[in-house]
Amino acid sequence: MTKDMIRSLSIVTVLAVTLSGFALAAAPAAAGDAPGAERIAESIRVLGELVDIPEQGLPSALLDKCYGLAIIPGVVKAAYGFGGQYGRGLVVVKNENGEWSNPVFVSLIGGSIGWQIGVQKADVILVFKTRRGIDNVVKGDLTLGADIGVAAGPVGRSAEASTDLEMKAEIYSYSKSRGLFAGVSIKGATLQTDEDANQAFYGRDLQPSDIFFGRDLGGAAAAEDLKKALDRYTAKRL
Repeated sequence: MTKDMIRSLSIVTVLAVTLSGFALAAAPAAAGDAPGAERIAESIRVLGELVDIPEQGLPSALLDKCYGLAIIPGVVKAAYGFGGQYGRGLVVVKNENGEWSNPVFVSLIGGSIGWQIGVQKADVILVFKTRRGIDNVVKGDLTLGADIGVAAGPVGRSAEASTDLEMKAEIYSYSKSRGLFAGVSIKGATLQTDEDANQAFYGRDLQPSDIFFGRDLGGAAAAEDLKKALDRYTAKRL
């Protein structure tokens, strides 16, 4: 084995250990610690921060027109040539009456190749234009950029002023970084249903479709806080 190969393996090992550490730190706590409520509180924070960025924020008009949202606070990306990313968040959908659903908890997991270097922590919001991407979440996982196209979303007043908001991709992505990074994106990452978190929050084993379209599921206070925040930032107030 050459020195370059040994060096590459060492780097990959360090990255794997780093991301594993973040994964353990983000793992759900016991049911009594209300991990779902904590994740909802973080998602509300992220939503407010990304909508309120002056001139560059997520337009409220998109929230009004979208089918659903994924909010993933604190996605960790680490790389040196090879890279990986990991985060935990939630997905909500909007029904025909404009009402937001209960949250389905998810994990974002992925790897990447190509020149990239650094460690980054970023808050991410994915805006779903259609039901197709949500259907993949309901089935258990969605690979971004493969199962469905992802593009950086429009920002600022130009997007707010548009009456059509023609979306070339079916998912728009928004992020707010907390570090420095070069060359990595969420394309190729997978959104997977976090069954443990869903069971802990709702107190029983539920399918994503049950959560999106069901009622009286439990976890009411935190879920209602999230819905109120979404209503507050949606262009058409309910």
